[in-house]
Parts: sequence; structure tokens; C-alpha cells
Amino acid sequence: MSGIVGLVAKKDCKENLFYATDYHSHLGTEYGGIAIYNGKRIHKKIHSISKAQFKSRFYEDIDFLNMSGNYGIGVISDRDTQPLIIRLKFGEYGICGTGFIENQNELAKRLINEGSAFSEISDSAVNQIELIAKLINKGKDLIDGIEYMFGQIQGSMSLLLLGREGVYAIRDKYGRTPLVLAEKNGDRIVVSETCAFKNLGFKIKKFLGPGEIILLNESGVKEIKKPGKVLQLCTFLFVYTGFPASEYEGRNVEEFREDSGRIIARRDKIKVDMVAGIADSGTAYAHGYSYESGIPVRIPLLKYTPGWARSYVPPSQDIRNLIALMKQITVESMIKGRRIVITEDSIVRGTQLKNYLLVKLWNAGAKELHVRPACPALMFPCKFLFSTRSLDELFARRILKQILGRQPKDIKPYLDPDSRQYKKMLAGMEKDLNITSLRYQRLEDMISATGLPRENLCTYCWTGVEKTV
Repeated sequence: MSGIVGLVAKKDCKENLFYATDYHSHLGTEYGGIAIYNGKRIHKKIHSISKAQFKSRFYEDIDFLNMSGNYGIGVISDRDTQPLIIRLKFGEYGICGTGFIENQNELAKRLINEGSAFSEISDSAVNQIELIAKLINKGKDLIDGIEYMFGQIQGSMSLLLLGREGVYAIRDKYGRTPLVLAEKNGDRIVVSETCAFKNLGFKIKKFLGPGEIILLNESGVKEIKKPGKVLQLCTFLFVYTGFPASEYEGRNVEEFREDSGRIIARRDKIKVDMVAGIADSGTAYAHGYSYESGIPVRIPLLKYTPGWARSYVPPSQDIRNLIALMKQITVESMIKGRRIVITEDSIVRGTQLKNYLLVKLWNAGAKELHVRPACPALMFPCKFLFSTRSLDELFARRILKQILGRQPKDIKPYLDPDSRQYKKMLAGMEKDLNITSLRYQRLEDMISATGLPRENLCTYCWTGVEKTV
């Protein structure tokens, strides 16, 4: 996913916009962009951040340093170049967003057949933000266009629109990605991640509801559209994607992870010498496991952070593998002869865990390795955010194909941790990973750790069930 920021300030918004955007760097590795309205026109700047950090790209950029204005938007993007400046029939707007449009090719083909032209093309696909803009332009007015867009896309999209009237903040129709409003001395900010404004002195005003639209400007905050009734927040934000200091619907990510670790330990009866979390996201689970079990936490795998992004985020498997190989360094004296519980946020593709992390621990002399992911086995490619795109990418599905020679016609027995089929799948996973044991967190335990009602959480990647009404 991507991270987006909208800011309205009494004075120049550039400095706070710059830092707030940078605090979303854990959400994307492809592009960083900022657009600012100076009272006459919108200026933008976009940089590739695939080989350099957002801060370093913008910090000495003369064009960016010369920008000024009271209204602005920023984005860290996992895929598309953004923000874009597009002239709609309602006026000129800077647009950025986070989400994934599953039917983007069909929509683009239809618009092209109707006479539309697309200027932003990457890897033979149209830019999702440009597609969104062209769909909005079909409306009678801006808000009608946004409603029309939501009715056309399959997937999810939260947006920020920057215009002369201020910054529009639009949360995804079913709230799969968050947007949060905060204020400081009359300045107002909307962000994907609450960690983005904590060091800037802003205080949370409200979590936008699903489909809610607000307009921020110097006059205040105007509610354009009330929130809908169906909330489907992405649960994977808690499990892995979100930054530990962030909150979603009032629930802190780090606390969720510690509580999950406690729950995992309660169900575990193995005897080991230590608990170790795969940094960074696995660490809090290890602490929770230790608090509950009394088994000490140690750090036999150290993450070398300078220059290396999160290994799950880059779109290329080769880059993900390189990051997994290079950034984790073993402490052999802590590992040799030890029985170790490894807490991990999830097992998505399984290649990094198997080929790089576990091999390092065995080579360092580990006696036993017990892996404890903090969520169930991922069974369905995400339809709503830019992450896994096919069944063959998923570790659990690959193992099932190895066992059965094909994908099962009925997946339900493999979702039930008490079933015979599930246990057979688990044994295949343990063999493939070459580990002593593997135990996934149960779905009901993961949900309870969020502290949120089950009906408000999207669990599609584990269950294959999509709730929209």
C-alpha cells in the first residue's frame, strides 16, 4: 500500500508536509511526491525512492525548496507515480491515493474506447491515480464524480484531492485503508498513519469513517459526506504493514502485537531456551510471548537498517530476496546449541524465511527452531491492496499444490486448524521449511487481539470472504 498526507496550514505548509510524508516511508519504496497550492497554481515534485530515501531526494531539491503555500498533499507510493496534477471539468486538482483497483485494465479499456487518453503508463498498465481522475471527471460535480468512481472500481481507494478550495480527504468506501484527522494551533492534517504527526505536535481529532469525505481549508473542516455503515479495515495493518506507533480505530499497533504474542504463548507448550523475533515487526510478538511464558527474549538475529527497506514492500522478488539476505546478521554465540521460538508477523511467500533466515540460524548451530507466525496461513491473494497477486505466490497454496498435485477444490478444511487436512498441510510446511515445528495464530485469536469487532475487519486473505453490505 501507499501512505498519503494532506495538510492545511495558516502559514507555509511545506516543512510539516515534508516530515509527515517521510514518516510514511515504511509503506512504499517506489516513488515519493509532494504537491503544494500557492494561491495561484499547484506545483508538484516526484522522485524515485527505489534506491535512495525520500528525505535525501527532497532535502536538497531546489525546486522543492522553492515551493510554498498553505495547502499541500504528499505521498509515499508503492507503485504509481503520484501525486498527479489533472485538470478536471470542475477545476485543476492535485491527486494522490492508496489502494488497488482490481479491474483497472477493464476500466481503462472502456475509457479508451469512449475516447479518453492516458498519459501515465508503467509496465503496460495505466496509472491508477490517472484512472481514478478520469472516472471522477464523469460526475456532474466533484462529489458526484467521487461517488461514481466508487461505484465503478473493484478493490479499494482512499484519496486526497488538492484544489483552490482546500484539501478533500476521501476514505475508501469500506474503510480498508485508514485516514485520520489531527489538528495543531489551527493547522489541520490528514494522514494514513498516526505516527506521521506525533513528533510534529498534532493531536488526533477523529478517525474518518468508511466512505467519509471532508474538506479542509483555512475556514475549518467541512463534512461533505457522512461515513457509511460497513467498515472493513485491513487486519494486515496490525499484523505487519503498520508502524508500531500508529493507531487504527483507536487501537495501537505495538499493543496488538504484544497481546498477540501473549495469546500465542498461551497455546504453546514447548520447552525452549529463548524467544526471538524477526526484526522489526516480529519483535513485539516475541516480547508478548516472553511476558506470558517467562521464556527470555534474546536477539540472535540483528537487523542492519541503513540503506535496506522492508523486504515485503518492493515489487521485485529478486530485490526482496537481496534485502532478506543482507539485512539480517546472526550472533552465532547466542544460537549454537539453543532451542529457539521464532516469532514472525506472517509467512507470505516463504522464500525469504526458508532460504535466508532459517538457513542462517541452522548454520549458526541452532538445536531446534519453532516458528510462530502471528496470523493464520495466507490463502487468498489480496484484492484490495497492492501486495500478493496470485495463488502461486502464497506459501500455503504452494505447499497444497505439492501435496495434492493441484489446488484443492474445497479449501474450507484447510482453513480449520482442527481438521485432518489442515494438520497434513502443516506437516508439509514444516518439512518444506526444514523446522522443528510450525504453529500459526488462529483467526479468532488474531481478531481478539485487535480489540475491534470482527465485522469491522477485512480478513479476506485468510478466509476468502468479502463483506460489502
